[in-house]
Amino acid sequence: MKPTPFRQFILKVHSRCNLACTYCYLYTMADQRWRHRPPVMSDRIAGLAAARIAEHVRAHGLTDIAVVLHGGEPLLAGPDRLRHVVEAVRGAVGDTATVGFSLQSNGTLIGRGFLDLFDELGVRVGVSLDGDAAAHDRARRRARGGSHAQVTQGLAELTSPEFRHLFSGLLCVIDLGNDPIATYEALLAFSPPAIDLLLPHATWSSPPAGPAGAYASWLIPIFDRWFHAPVRETRIRLFEEIINVLLGGSSAVEGIGTSPAAMIVVETDGQIEQSDILAAAFDGAAYLGLDVVDDDFDAALRHPATVARQLGATGIPGECRPCRWAAVCAGGHYSHRYQDQKGFDHRSVYCSDLFALFDHIRTALVDELTVRAGTSRPPALHGSPLTVIP
Repeated sequence: MKPTPFRQFILKVHSRCNLACTYCYLYTMADQRWRHRPPVMSDRIAGLAAARIAEHVRAHGLTDIAVVLHGGEPLLAGPDRLRHVVEAVRGAVGDTATVGFSLQSNGTLIGRGFLDLFDELGVRVGVSLDGDAAAHDRARRRARGGSHAQVTQGLAELTSPEFRHLFSGLLCVIDLGNDPIATYEALLAFSPPAIDLLLPHATWSSPPAGPAGAYASWLIPIFDRWFHAPVRETRIRLFEEIINVLLGGSSAVEGIGTSPAAMIVVETDGQIEQSDILAAAFDGAAYLGLDVVDDDFDAALRHPATVARQLGATGIPGECRPCRWAAVCAGGHYSHRYQDQKGFDHRSVYCSDLFALFDHIRTALVDELTVRAGTSRPPALHGSPLTVIP
Protein backbone atom coordinates (compact mmCIF):
# COMPACT_ATOMS: atom_id res chain seq x y z
CA MET A 1 0.00 0.00 0.00
CA LYS A 2 1.02 3.61 -0.49
CA PRO A 3 0.81 5.54 2.79
CA THR A 4 -1.51 8.54 2.97
CA PRO A 5 0.42 11.50 4.40
CA PHE A 6 -0.92 13.19 7.50
CA ARG A 7 -3.02 16.26 6.79
CA GLN A 8 -4.38 16.92 10.26
CA PHE A 9 -2.03 17.53 13.19
CA ILE A 10 -3.54 17.53 16.70
CA LEU A 11 -1.29 19.49 19.04
CA LYS A 12 -2.02 18.82 22.71
CA VAL A 13 -1.12 22.24 24.04
CA HIS A 14 -2.49 21.44 27.51
CA SER A 15 -3.08 18.01 29.00
CA ARG A 16 -5.39 18.97 31.87
CA CYS A 17 -9.00 20.16 32.02
CA ASN A 18 -11.11 22.38 34.29
CA LEU A 19 -14.16 20.12 33.92
CA ALA A 20 -14.81 16.58 35.07
CA CYS A 21 -17.11 15.23 32.34
CA THR A 22 -18.46 11.84 33.31
CA TYR A 23 -17.96 10.32 29.85
CA CYS A 24 -14.51 11.72 29.10
CA TYR A 25 -12.47 9.04 27.36
CA LEU A 26 -9.21 10.79 28.12
CA TYR A 27 -9.41 10.92 31.91
CA THR A 28 -11.90 8.20 32.90
CA MET A 29 -11.08 5.25 30.64
CA ALA A 30 -8.28 2.72 30.19
CA ASP A 31 -5.29 4.89 29.28
CA GLN A 32 -4.15 7.02 32.23
CA ARG A 33 -0.76 8.14 30.89
CA TRP A 34 -1.94 11.76 30.93
CA ARG A 35 -1.13 11.75 34.65
CA HIS A 36 2.59 11.52 33.88
CA ARG A 37 2.73 14.12 31.11
CA PRO A 38 3.60 17.80 31.61
CA PRO A 39 0.45 19.91 31.88
CA VAL A 40 1.50 22.28 29.10
CA MET A 41 3.46 21.95 25.86
CA SER A 42 6.76 23.80 26.20
CA ASP A 43 8.04 26.32 23.66
CA ARG A 44 10.80 23.86 22.74
CA ILE A 45 8.38 21.03 21.99
CA ALA A 46 6.09 23.41 20.09
CA GLY A 47 9.02 24.52 17.94
CA LEU A 48 10.13 20.96 17.23
CA ALA A 49 6.55 19.93 16.37
CA ALA A 50 6.29 22.89 14.01
CA ALA A 51 9.54 21.90 12.28
CA ARG A 52 8.36 18.30 11.91
CA ILE A 53 5.05 19.47 10.42
CA ALA A 54 6.88 21.65 7.89
CA GLU A 55 9.20 18.73 7.08
CA HIS A 56 6.19 16.48 6.40
CA VAL A 57 4.49 19.10 4.26
CA ARG A 58 7.54 19.49 2.05
CA ALA A 59 8.34 15.78 1.87
CA HIS A 60 4.86 15.00 0.52
CA GLY A 61 4.17 18.14 -1.48
CA LEU A 62 1.11 19.02 0.60
CA THR A 63 -0.66 22.26 -0.29
CA ASP A 64 -2.99 22.48 2.69
CA ILE A 65 -3.08 21.02 6.20
CA ALA A 66 -5.12 21.44 9.36
CA VAL A 67 -3.67 22.06 12.81
CA VAL A 68 -5.95 21.58 15.81
CA LEU A 69 -5.06 23.06 19.20
CA HIS A 70 -6.39 20.53 21.66
CA GLY A 71 -6.34 19.34 25.26
CA GLY A 72 -7.55 18.72 27.92
CA GLU A 73 -8.81 22.26 27.69
CA PRO A 74 -6.45 24.15 25.36
CA LEU A 75 -7.35 27.60 26.69
CA LEU A 76 -5.66 26.63 29.97
CA ALA A 77 -2.38 27.03 28.07
CA GLY A 78 -2.98 30.79 28.07
CA PRO A 79 -2.85 33.33 25.24
CA ASP A 80 0.94 33.68 25.08
CA ARG A 81 1.50 29.94 24.71
CA LEU A 82 -1.22 29.61 22.09
CA ARG A 83 0.22 32.49 20.11
CA HIS A 84 3.66 30.88 20.23
CA VAL A 85 2.36 27.55 18.92
CA VAL A 86 0.43 29.12 16.03
CA GLU A 87 3.29 31.41 15.03
CA ALA A 88 5.82 28.57 15.29
CA VAL A 89 3.85 26.38 12.89
CA ARG A 90 3.04 29.20 10.51
CA GLY A 91 6.65 30.34 10.50
CA ALA A 92 8.01 26.84 9.87
CA VAL A 93 5.57 25.99 7.08
CA GLY A 94 5.83 29.42 5.48
CA ASP A 95 4.35 29.71 2.00
CA THR A 96 4.72 25.98 1.29
CA ALA A 97 1.13 25.18 2.29
CA THR A 98 -2.01 26.77 3.63
CA VAL A 99 -2.44 26.01 7.34
CA GLY A 100 -5.93 26.05 8.76
CA PHE A 101 -5.90 26.50 12.53
CA SER A 102 -8.74 25.50 14.81
CA LEU A 103 -9.29 24.92 18.49
CA GLN A 104 -11.75 22.70 20.36
CA SER A 105 -12.80 24.13 23.72
CA ASN A 106 -15.25 23.32 26.49
CA GLY A 107 -16.23 26.97 26.25
CA THR A 108 -15.88 27.92 29.91
CA LEU A 109 -12.88 30.23 29.44
CA ILE A 110 -13.86 31.92 26.19
CA GLY A 111 -13.77 35.70 26.46
CA ARG A 112 -12.83 38.76 24.49
CA GLY A 113 -9.10 38.44 25.21
CA PHE A 114 -8.89 35.01 23.62
CA LEU A 115 -11.23 35.96 20.78
CA ASP A 116 -9.18 39.03 19.87
CA LEU A 117 -6.14 36.76 19.71
CA PHE A 118 -7.88 34.14 17.56
CA ASP A 119 -9.20 36.84 15.26
CA GLU A 120 -5.66 38.14 14.80
CA LEU A 121 -4.19 34.68 14.25
CA GLY A 122 -7.03 33.22 12.17
CA VAL A 123 -7.95 30.40 14.57
CA ARG A 124 -11.48 28.99 14.33
CA VAL A 125 -13.17 27.81 17.51
CA GLY A 126 -15.40 24.81 18.16
CA VAL A 127 -17.26 24.42 21.45
CA SER A 128 -18.59 21.37 23.27
CA LEU A 129 -22.25 21.69 24.26
CA ASP A 130 -24.61 18.83 25.11
CA GLY A 131 -27.93 20.69 24.95
CA ASP A 132 -29.89 22.89 27.35
CA ALA A 133 -28.79 23.47 30.95
CA ALA A 134 -30.23 20.24 32.34
CA ALA A 135 -28.90 18.13 29.46
CA HIS A 136 -25.46 19.73 29.42
CA ASP A 137 -24.93 19.72 33.16
CA ARG A 138 -25.83 16.06 33.44
CA ALA A 139 -22.29 15.15 32.36
CA ARG A 140 -20.22 18.28 31.72
CA ARG A 141 -19.58 19.39 35.27
CA ARG A 142 -17.15 21.45 37.29
CA ALA A 143 -16.07 20.50 40.80
CA ARG A 144 -19.02 22.52 42.12
CA GLY A 145 -21.95 22.18 39.78
CA GLY A 146 -22.60 22.35 36.07
CA SER A 147 -20.80 24.38 33.42
CA HIS A 148 -23.71 25.37 31.14
CA ALA A 149 -23.92 28.98 32.34
CA GLN A 150 -20.23 29.58 31.66
CA VAL A 151 -20.35 27.85 28.27
CA THR A 152 -23.36 29.82 27.06
CA GLN A 153 -21.70 33.03 28.21
CA GLY A 154 -18.64 32.13 26.16
CA LEU A 155 -20.81 31.21 23.19
CA ALA A 156 -22.58 34.56 23.42
CA GLU A 157 -19.20 36.24 22.95
CA LEU A 158 -18.11 33.88 20.18
CA THR A 159 -21.37 34.22 18.23
CA SER A 160 -21.52 38.00 18.47
CA PRO A 161 -21.26 39.80 15.11
CA GLU A 162 -17.64 40.72 15.81
CA PHE A 163 -16.43 37.15 16.24
CA ARG A 164 -19.01 34.87 14.62
CA HIS A 165 -16.69 34.26 11.64
CA LEU A 166 -14.42 32.34 14.07
CA PHE A 167 -17.21 29.95 15.12
CA SER A 168 -16.68 26.51 13.54
CA GLY A 169 -19.53 24.69 15.28
CA LEU A 170 -20.71 22.64 18.23
CA LEU A 171 -19.74 19.19 19.44
CA CYS A 172 -22.38 17.19 21.29
CA VAL A 173 -21.95 13.79 22.93
CA ILE A 174 -25.10 11.68 22.84
CA ASP A 175 -26.73 11.12 26.23
CA LEU A 176 -29.72 8.79 26.12
CA GLY A 177 -31.13 10.56 29.17
CA ASN A 178 -31.63 13.72 27.10
CA ASP A 179 -34.45 14.24 24.63
CA PRO A 180 -32.93 14.24 21.11
CA ILE A 181 -35.10 16.96 19.54
CA ALA A 182 -34.85 19.20 22.60
CA THR A 183 -31.08 18.73 22.49
CA TYR A 184 -30.93 19.55 18.78
CA GLU A 185 -33.04 22.68 19.23
CA ALA A 186 -30.84 23.83 22.11
CA LEU A 187 -27.82 23.54 19.82
CA LEU A 188 -29.62 25.30 16.96
CA ALA A 189 -30.27 28.27 19.25
CA PHE A 190 -26.66 29.34 18.62
CA SER A 191 -27.02 29.02 14.81
CA PRO A 192 -23.92 26.81 14.54
CA PRO A 193 -22.45 26.37 11.05
CA ALA A 194 -21.96 22.68 11.88
CA ILE A 195 -22.78 20.15 14.58
CA ASP A 196 -20.86 17.01 15.46
CA LEU A 197 -22.99 14.35 17.15
CA LEU A 198 -20.70 11.85 18.84
CA LEU A 199 -21.35 8.40 20.19
CA PRO A 200 -19.85 8.05 23.69
CA HIS A 201 -16.55 6.27 23.23
CA ALA A 202 -16.86 2.64 24.28
CA THR A 203 -15.47 -0.80 23.49
CA TRP A 204 -16.62 -4.42 23.80
CA SER A 205 -14.63 -4.56 27.03
CA SER A 206 -16.12 -1.30 28.31
CA PRO A 207 -19.53 -1.15 26.62
CA PRO A 208 -21.82 1.87 26.27
CA ALA A 209 -24.51 2.63 28.80
CA GLY A 210 -27.47 2.06 26.51
CA PRO A 211 -28.82 -1.17 25.00
CA ALA A 212 -28.22 -2.14 21.38
CA GLY A 213 -30.18 0.12 19.05
CA ALA A 214 -30.82 2.86 21.61
CA TYR A 215 -28.33 5.29 20.04
CA ALA A 216 -29.84 4.87 16.58
CA SER A 217 -33.27 5.53 18.09
CA TRP A 218 -31.85 8.75 19.56
CA LEU A 219 -30.21 9.89 16.30
CA ILE A 220 -32.97 9.06 13.84
CA PRO A 221 -35.47 11.73 15.02
CA ILE A 222 -32.74 14.36 14.63
CA PHE A 223 -31.90 13.05 11.17
CA ASP A 224 -35.53 13.22 10.08
CA ARG A 225 -35.90 16.77 11.41
CA TRP A 226 -32.65 17.84 9.73
CA PHE A 227 -33.09 16.00 6.42
CA HIS A 228 -36.68 17.06 5.83
CA ALA A 229 -36.36 20.66 6.99
CA PRO A 230 -37.49 23.05 4.22
CA VAL A 231 -34.33 25.12 4.76
CA ARG A 232 -31.05 23.59 5.93
CA GLU A 233 -30.69 24.55 9.58
CA THR A 234 -27.04 23.55 9.94
CA ARG A 235 -24.55 20.95 8.80
CA ILE A 236 -24.50 17.68 10.76
CA ARG A 237 -21.26 16.00 9.79
CA LEU A 238 -22.24 12.48 10.81
CA PHE A 239 -25.28 12.50 8.54
CA GLU A 240 -23.55 14.32 5.70
CA GLU A 241 -20.66 11.89 5.59
CA ILE A 242 -22.97 8.86 5.66
CA ILE A 243 -24.83 10.35 2.69
CA ASN A 244 -21.53 11.06 0.91
CA VAL A 245 -20.48 7.43 1.22
CA LEU A 246 -23.90 6.10 0.24
CA LEU A 247 -23.60 8.15 -2.94
CA GLY A 248 -20.20 6.66 -3.69
CA GLY A 249 -17.99 9.39 -2.24
CA SER A 250 -15.47 9.45 0.59
CA SER A 251 -15.82 10.45 4.22
CA ALA A 252 -13.92 12.91 6.36
CA VAL A 253 -15.35 11.42 9.59
CA GLU A 254 -13.51 8.52 11.19
CA GLY A 255 -15.77 5.50 11.53
CA ILE A 256 -17.67 6.21 8.31
CA GLY A 257 -16.42 4.79 5.02
CA THR A 258 -13.01 3.39 4.19
CA SER A 259 -10.96 6.60 3.86
CA PRO A 260 -7.51 6.11 5.44
CA ALA A 261 -6.80 7.83 8.75
CA ALA A 262 -4.73 10.93 8.02
CA MET A 263 -4.38 12.54 11.43
CA ILE A 264 -1.62 12.36 14.02
CA VAL A 265 -1.25 13.66 17.58
CA VAL A 266 1.64 15.39 19.32
CA GLU A 267 1.31 15.22 23.10
CA THR A 268 2.55 17.88 25.52
CA ASP A 269 5.79 15.94 26.06
CA GLY A 270 6.45 15.66 22.32
CA GLN A 271 5.31 12.06 21.92
CA ILE A 272 3.92 11.33 18.45
CA GLU A 273 0.83 9.19 18.88
CA GLN A 274 -2.30 7.93 17.21
CA SER A 275 -5.71 9.39 18.05
CA ASP A 276 -6.16 9.92 21.77
CA ILE A 277 -9.62 8.37 21.41
CA LEU A 278 -7.77 5.06 21.63
CA ALA A 279 -7.54 5.84 25.36
CA ALA A 280 -10.91 4.08 25.50
CA ALA A 281 -9.30 0.77 24.45
CA PHE A 282 -6.34 -0.01 26.69
CA ASP A 283 -3.41 1.65 28.41
CA GLY A 284 -0.94 2.82 25.78
CA ALA A 285 -3.20 2.00 22.80
CA ALA A 286 -2.14 5.19 20.99
CA TYR A 287 1.56 4.73 21.77
CA LEU A 288 3.96 4.58 18.80
CA GLY A 289 7.29 4.92 20.60
CA LEU A 290 8.09 8.10 18.64
CA ASP A 291 8.65 11.75 19.51
CA VAL A 292 9.32 15.01 17.69
CA VAL A 293 12.83 15.24 19.13
CA ASP A 294 14.14 12.12 17.40
CA ASP A 295 11.53 11.11 14.83
CA ASP A 296 9.78 12.55 11.81
CA PHE A 297 6.15 11.96 10.91
CA ASP A 298 7.14 9.53 8.18
CA ALA A 299 8.27 7.19 10.95
CA ALA A 300 4.70 7.32 12.24
CA LEU A 301 3.39 6.67 8.72
CA ARG A 302 5.49 3.51 8.49
CA HIS A 303 4.45 2.24 11.91
CA PRO A 304 2.29 -0.93 11.74
CA ALA A 305 -0.38 0.70 13.90
CA THR A 306 -0.76 3.51 11.38
CA VAL A 307 -0.67 1.12 8.45
CA ALA A 308 -3.53 -0.84 10.01
CA ARG A 309 -5.69 2.30 9.98
CA GLN A 310 -4.87 3.15 6.37
CA LEU A 311 -5.80 -0.16 4.77
CA GLY A 312 -9.16 1.05 3.48
CA ALA A 313 -11.50 -1.78 2.45
CA THR A 314 -8.75 -4.31 3.15
CA GLY A 315 -8.83 -3.31 6.81
CA ILE A 316 -12.52 -4.03 7.33
CA PRO A 317 -12.91 -6.65 10.09
CA GLY A 318 -13.51 -10.13 8.73
CA GLU A 319 -16.87 -10.58 10.44
CA CYS A 320 -18.11 -7.33 8.84
CA ARG A 321 -17.33 -8.24 5.23
CA PRO A 322 -20.63 -10.01 4.39
CA CYS A 323 -22.64 -7.08 5.81
CA ARG A 324 -24.59 -4.91 3.38
CA TRP A 325 -23.09 -1.83 5.06
CA ALA A 326 -19.46 -2.96 4.96
CA ALA A 327 -18.37 -0.23 2.54
CA VAL A 328 -20.28 2.46 4.45
CA CYS A 329 -19.46 1.47 8.01
CA ALA A 330 -16.08 -0.27 7.52
CA GLY A 331 -16.48 -1.78 10.97
CA GLY A 332 -17.18 1.51 12.72
CA HIS A 333 -14.80 3.74 14.64
CA TYR A 334 -11.50 1.96 15.19
CA SER A 335 -11.53 2.34 18.98
CA HIS A 336 -15.11 1.05 19.20
CA ARG A 337 -14.01 -2.28 17.72
CA TYR A 338 -11.66 -3.18 20.54
CA GLN A 339 -12.15 -6.28 22.66
CA ASP A 340 -9.70 -7.66 25.23
CA GLN A 341 -7.68 -10.59 23.87
CA LYS A 342 -9.06 -10.00 20.35
CA GLY A 343 -7.77 -6.53 19.48
CA PHE A 344 -9.44 -4.38 16.81
CA ASP A 345 -10.38 -7.02 14.21
CA HIS A 346 -13.95 -6.94 15.43
CA ARG A 347 -17.19 -5.17 14.54
CA SER A 348 -18.12 -1.97 16.36
CA VAL A 349 -19.71 -2.19 19.79
CA TYR A 350 -22.31 0.10 18.18
CA CYS A 351 -22.94 -2.33 15.29
CA SER A 352 -26.71 -2.57 15.82
CA ASP A 353 -27.02 1.21 16.04
CA LEU A 354 -24.96 1.82 12.92
CA PHE A 355 -26.90 -0.78 10.95
CA ALA A 356 -30.24 0.79 11.86
CA LEU A 357 -28.99 4.33 11.20
CA PHE A 358 -27.53 3.48 7.77
CA ASP A 359 -30.70 1.63 6.83
CA HIS A 360 -32.88 4.59 7.81
CA ILE A 361 -30.72 7.17 6.03
CA ARG A 362 -30.49 5.10 2.87
CA THR A 363 -34.28 4.68 2.77
CA ALA A 364 -34.80 8.43 3.22
CA LEU A 365 -32.22 9.20 0.55
CA VAL A 366 -33.68 6.73 -1.96
CA ASP A 367 -37.17 8.14 -1.40
CA GLU A 368 -35.93 11.68 -1.88
CA LEU A 369 -33.91 10.92 -5.01
CA THR A 370 -36.72 8.87 -6.50
CA VAL A 371 -39.15 11.77 -6.06
CA ARG A 372 -36.68 14.24 -7.54
CA ALA A 373 -35.94 11.97 -10.49
CA GLY A 374 -39.64 11.47 -11.15
CA THR A 375 -39.24 7.74 -11.55
CA SER A 376 -40.37 4.66 -9.68
CA ARG A 377 -36.97 3.03 -10.16
CA PRO A 378 -34.77 3.61 -7.09
CA PRO A 379 -31.20 4.84 -7.68
CA ALA A 380 -28.20 2.56 -7.17
CA LEU A 381 -26.57 3.30 -3.82
CA HIS A 382 -24.12 1.57 -1.55
CA GLY A 383 -25.88 -0.73 0.85
CA SER A 384 -28.05 -2.60 -1.63
CA PRO A 385 -28.03 -6.38 -1.11
CA LEU A 386 -25.61 -6.64 -4.04
CA THR A 387 -23.14 -4.15 -2.61
CA VAL A 388 -21.03 -6.33 -0.35
CA ILE A 389 -17.32 -6.83 0.02
CA PRO A 390 -16.35 -10.44 -0.71
